[in-house]
Amino acid sequence: MVRATNWLGDAVMSLPAIRAIRTVFPHAEIAVVARPSVADLYSRETAINRVIPYTAQKGLRAKREFAARLRTERFDAAILLQNAFDAALMAWLARIPERIGYNRDARGLLLTRAIRVPESGEIPRHQRFYYLELLRRAGMMERFPASEAIRLEGIPAARESGETHLRALGIAGPVLGISPGAAYGTAKQWPPERFAAAAKSLAPSFASAAIFGSAAEKALCETVALALRDAGLPARNLAGATTLREFIDLAAACRLFLTNDSGAMHIASALGVPTVAVFGATDDTTTGPTGPLARVVREHAECSPCLLRECPIDHRCMTRVSPERVAAAALQLLEESDPAWTPESKF
Repeated sequence: MVRATNWLGDAVMSLPAIRAIRTVFPHAEIAVVARPSVADLYSRETAINRVIPYTAQKGLRAKREFAARLRTERFDAAILLQNAFDAALMAWLARIPERIGYNRDARGLLLTRAIRVPESGEIPRHQRFYYLELLRRAGMMERFPASEAIRLEGIPAARESGETHLRALGIAGPVLGISPGAAYGTAKQWPPERFAAAAKSLAPSFASAAIFGSAAEKALCETVALALRDAGLPARNLAGATTLREFIDLAAACRLFLTNDSGAMHIASALGVPTVAVFGATDDTTTGPTGPLARVVREHAECSPCLLRECPIDHRCMTRVSPERVAAAALQLLEESDPAWTPESKF
């Protein structure tokens, strides 16, 4: 049993570790226990036999009931990618004989192998190595596998499905994907009017735009969509209107993706879609997108990265990033990803 991380971006960054587990145990049945919000991501992975949905269990009785279900599975081992005490308690209550995880959140006594947390400078900075290091320190591997670019499986099929879905929605391609929200907090959000301004600069090369977000971000996304419609670029607000599986397919069908540091950023980048991400409050060296088709845009601010959910001052790390710079980065990325591309082309 692998206890998955809860956030979508972390889930993407944990994929190299899960694939490494399959390499170490090629004949094992691997089940991932995951929140329903990220289950669709893991269910696409051939390294995973099945996904067991796990909703937040309030109260010891509910936790015991879920653990009793896991006990019937007779797992030989649990690898806990999630850091929380709850993950170790669940595995302990399920009486899984081998319980491996980082020794943090006061859960060491619940683990049979409590792994020392790596200190700063001991491993490469990006978060994917944090999950891989757990396996290395547990003796499952001697060195990290190659993981320069995290990619989802089944990208061609996802793109084809997404193109079919876009046609059904009446959204013409090529499509510019935009995700202006961020679940972690507003400190990570570039102002929506700046997303709109950058997209306007790119509008001649796109037939339409698709704006993605959660149901809670519908008004935020509509701000961007309205500005683009006023500029003559058809824009559809899809906030709250897609499942994760549908979003993955639709994002795969986009020609370019503009985003904050968010789960959507990690999905778009892992699909091999040219992705431009605006960073400020968070650290792109640890949680940035991977691979040659991703670009990070940020401006220096003496307080950045602060890792706060809400900015306590003037949001300078984000307001210093201009729409012109984001648009320029996008145009350069388009040129590099498609040598036949020109600013006037419709791909």
